[in-house]
Amino acid sequence: MNLNFSIIVPVYNRPKEIDELLESLTQQDFFNDFEVLIIEDGSTEKSEQIVAKYNNKLNLKYFFKENSGAGASRNFGMQKATGNYFIILDSDVLVPKSYLTAVKKALETNFTDAFGGPDAAHESFTDLQKAINYSMTSVVTTGGIRGKKKSVGKFQPRSFNLGLSKKAFQNTQGFSKMKNGEDIDLTFRLWENGFETQLIEKAFVYHKRRSTINQFFNQTFGFGTARPILNKKYPETAKITYWFPSIFIIGLDIGIIAAFFGYPQLFYLYCFYLCILFLDSLFQNKSVKVAFLSIVTSLTQFYGYGSGFLKSKFFKRFR
Repeated sequence: MNLNFSIIVPVYNRPKEIDELLESLTQQDFFNDFEVLIIEDGSTEKSEQIVAKYNNKLNLKYFFKENSGAGASRNFGMQKATGNYFIILDSDVLVPKSYLTAVKKALETNFTDAFGGPDAAHESFTDLQKAINYSMTSVVTTGGIRGKKKSVGKFQPRSFNLGLSKKAFQNTQGFSKMKNGEDIDLTFRLWENGFETQLIEKAFVYHKRRSTINQFFNQTFGFGTARPILNKKYPETAKITYWFPSIFIIGLDIGIIAAFFGYPQLFYLYCFYLCILFLDSLFQNKSVKVAFLSIVTSLTQFYGYGSGFLKSKFFKRFR
């Protein structure tokens, strides 16, 4: 198959991020033509002037539309694209120079109508961003489901770094109206329609993610609320592992209360786990500060996802 890539990037009030992303795309060691579509989703801080800086360096198309959310903006971009294979990127990523080459090589070797790639922390990231990246990608925290290893079962691509053939988009109509979990919803519909997905480990991006603890909590809370909805919509995909963050935070709360009354055994077990997490982050990031922050961000992730999951699973039923 002759691959013609169209890169789709929705953006909302983040012109600086678009500047950094487009600059990284100019550095690609890729010899084939590709187009980049920037979809401005009703921003008040527009990226149009930033995009204009790169008109002579990239095959760029800029569109401004009313605010409708990232999923609808991605669909809009794919409708306007001229390529036959779409690559969806978040505005807060940087793309290594070998990215497109890695994607092309992997698809030529083993073509699938959709793929996902991992994310990594760039050396320019803040210590907090590196800690957040660790929490989201580590085997110790997430079991490697975001691309750290191949033994993760059937891979579910995430929208910050996702590829989709034009055929698959036309068949599924792209992203749904879900605010959270729309990428997983798309994956399940791809599988229902007979399309395969794969993890391309070498097609990684540097993903900045949220820059404050509060933003990170809100993001993971949203992820947690989406999962019970997806489980209900696609019951055959439900797994016991999706309960683990909720079980973790309930167990930790019980452990703290029990320790207060003189029964510290469970709390000590959690402390042991956090020590393992600290050492693993220290080994990976070579920074004591990032390792300490990894404990904070991992607990934030567990409490965000776990509480969001429980609220969506139980409390919304009683409204």
